[in-house]
Amino acid sequence: MRAAQIHEHQKPLRIGEVPDPTPGPKDVIVRVEACGVCRSDWHAWMGDWEWIGLSPKLPIIPGHEMGGVIEAVGKDVKNFRVGDRVTTPFHEGCSHCANCMSGHSNRCDNLAIFGFSYDGAYAEYVCVPNGDFNLIRLPDEVDTLTAAAIGCRYMTGYHGVLRGNVQPGNWLAVHGSGGVGLSAVQVGNAVGAMVIAVDVDDDKLAKAKEEGAAAVINARKENVTEAIKEITKGGAHCSIDALGIRDTILNSVLCLRKGGRHVQIGLTTKEEGGMVGLPIDAITAMELEIVGSIGNPHSAYDGLLTMIAKGRLNPASLVSREVSLDDVSGILDDMTNFRTFGFNVITRFK
Repeated sequence: MRAAQIHEHQKPLRIGEVPDPTPGPKDVIVRVEACGVCRSDWHAWMGDWEWIGLSPKLPIIPGHEMGGVIEAVGKDVKNFRVGDRVTTPFHEGCSHCANCMSGHSNRCDNLAIFGFSYDGAYAEYVCVPNGDFNLIRLPDEVDTLTAAAIGCRYMTGYHGVLRGNVQPGNWLAVHGSGGVGLSAVQVGNAVGAMVIAVDVDDDKLAKAKEEGAAAVINARKENVTEAIKEITKGGAHCSIDALGIRDTILNSVLCLRKGGRHVQIGLTTKEEGGMVGLPIDAITAMELEIVGSIGNPHSAYDGLLTMIAKGRLNPASLVSREVSLDDVSGILDDMTNFRTFGFNVITRFK
């Protein structure tokens, strides 16, 4: 099969023929029809995240936002068959730890990630381990391009809004209008929140308004916390940091009203190394809540896919470009300089 591999950090991906994957007894082989190019792939390519154990052994095929059709199944797979249209979360669960068994597969004690733990979906085919547990069957109304769009960034934004306990009429601030941020804007608007999008790029902020933001703030032109408190008459009920940068994390916490909730989605860069100071006295005095959010558990997919099938959510509107495997190195370069816009999705593998 044809695939793109990281052979050396921060160097162009190697694109060419590699052996086709073969399924173990519980595995499923999926013919990939669409795979998103995610900033998490960029972090793998950069060599980031060793401090959280996410430094993949090279060479590796990246890619964890996928939609496709089952090509082959292992002999012990019971719930899926060749020809089924499927997707899978980027975080693969073991199915038997306490978190998986209680519906929190995104917190699996043995969590593995495509493109970090093993080969991902920048390829014609991908092997999904423990397919009966990890695969998600797509409704007829959800095509594989949309499945790739929800594969990481969108479902992460969706889960972040749920973790924020966002209610109709609440003010929701979203820091960063990249893939995760725009997803959270769209979901927040769909559940009836008044969303404020924050970024340094006016084009991305214009897209956030298209996706339902009630207000936008350019962080290069305005004081973010002051602007949010003025717009909301006291502060946001919930604020999501989708970037993992020290300044955006602090802005997210400091823009809250009393009793507000900060949701941390973005993982940090090498500069922060996973450690960011917080205004602990303000958190105490204002009874603020700090909540982490990763991915979207298998148990929450029914709600997400139903909202998409009913037209309440439209992840495909965030797809800015369909690309080929040969385009991926250039997209990763653009991510270094924050020049990407929306979702770039690989749909051509030959």
